[in-house]
This record gives sequence, structure tokens and C-alpha cells, in this order.
Amino acid sequence: MTQANLYILTGGSRGMGLAIAEQLLQPGNTVITISRRTNTLLEAHATSARATLEQWSHDLTTSIPVGQHLAHWLQHQGHSDFASATLINNAGTLAQLVPLSQADPLDLAHALRVGLEAPMQLTAAFLRATAEWKGVRRVLNISSGLGRRAMASQAAYCAAKAGLDHFTRCLALDESLKPNGAKVCSLAPGVIDTDMQVALRGADAKHFPDQANFASLKSGDKLSSPADAAKQVLAYLERADFGSNPVADVRD
Repeated sequence: MTQANLYILTGGSRGMGLAIAEQLLQPGNTVITISRRTNTLLEAHATSARATLEQWSHDLTTSIPVGQHLAHWLQHQGHSDFASATLINNAGTLAQLVPLSQADPLDLAHALRVGLEAPMQLTAAFLRATAEWKGVRRVLNISSGLGRRAMASQAAYCAAKAGLDHFTRCLALDESLKPNGAKVCSLAPGVIDTDMQVALRGADAKHFPDQANFASLKSGDKLSSPADAAKQVLAYLERADFGSNPVADVRD
């Protein structure tokens, strides 16, 4: 018997990722979260919602074994167990708020591995393992406005998000040539009141020239809550034209 939907979500233990996971936990759905830490509140939420939840604890800086784990799991689900299968690459990390010339090499590598390499590895594994599935397949990459405009002292984060956008464009071309190609989109979710925003508005303005702009977003009440942002993202995911524009913004 076909189940409702399968969702695989990275960075689902806090912030908007946690809110997305909570909203996906609906009766019949299967949700897999991939994060460094698990969240005990999600377990209770899944039970009350009569949804299936698996929380995988992985460090996305070493994404090859994570992709292998995902592929192995998917290959044992059969070809038609789910009406749809969706990978949501949400995890990202903010590099040190300093000019690139002052960046710590390990911090720089960490930001790029989590923000760009891991989404590419997981997407490749997901698409290979589900190539013969008959249901709808989707890849949603959570991007940022900073992938589309430059910002001082954030070269790593901006580059990762710009790379996310452009690899999604390439992926859309790949999948358009297949009989049941996946629908893909790199989506900017707007400005959200998360730990990342706390770090940006609390940064040293001497090293981060845009600090005042981020502080004004908070003081001007211009930030979305994680729950509201998650609702917008998931509404976009369910649009009939999802994937028609490989790079988009929820505010479009």
C-alpha cells in the first residue's frame, strides 16, 4: 500500500529546520532528519501526529558516508512505497564574520562542506537511489539572498549559497532530460529570526560592515519567525509549478 510522502531534511534539529520538521510530521508521512544532534521534542511530536520519524546523527562536514547511508536506506524501500520523495537541503553554517584574508582555514572548509559539498553529495545519492521510483521526486535547496548579492566578511557563506543556486540550475537541466526527472528548486526563504541572525547583528562592526543593517532588521520587526518561514517554504514546495523556476524566492 502506498504511503503518503517521504521527506529527508538536513539541519532539522533547530531554527527553521526544526519548524519544517514539525510541520512535515503529519499522519502517514515519513520524515528523516539529518543533523549533528537529535531533538527529543520531535519524537513526541511524531508520536502525537501518527507520523514516522527517524533522526540520523551525522556530521555533514564528512558528507560521503552520509550520502552512502542515505542511498543504502533508500535502496531498501522499494520502488513504489511512497507517493512522493523529497530531499530538503536546509543545513548551513555561518563562517567567522571576518574578511577572507583573516579566515581560519578549518572554519572556511567547514562552511563550504556543510553549505555546498553536503547538498551536492546528498542530492546525487538521493537521485541515484530513487531513479526507478514512480512517484514524484523533488529536491528543495534552501538558499539565501546572500547567494545573490555579495557581502563583506561573508565570502564563504555567500559562495556556498551562490554555488547552491548554480548547481540547482545545472541539476534542473540534467533532470529535464529524464522520463521521470526530479523537480528541483533553490529557494531563498527571506530573513528569519534564528541563531544566525543573532550572530550577524551581534558581530563586531569593525570586521562586519553590515552589522547595523542586521540590527535594524530586528529592531524594525522585519524578521519572520522560524514557524512562519517554514510555512512559506512548504507552501512553495507544494505549488503546482514547483521546479519551473530552479532559483526562486518565497517573496516572489
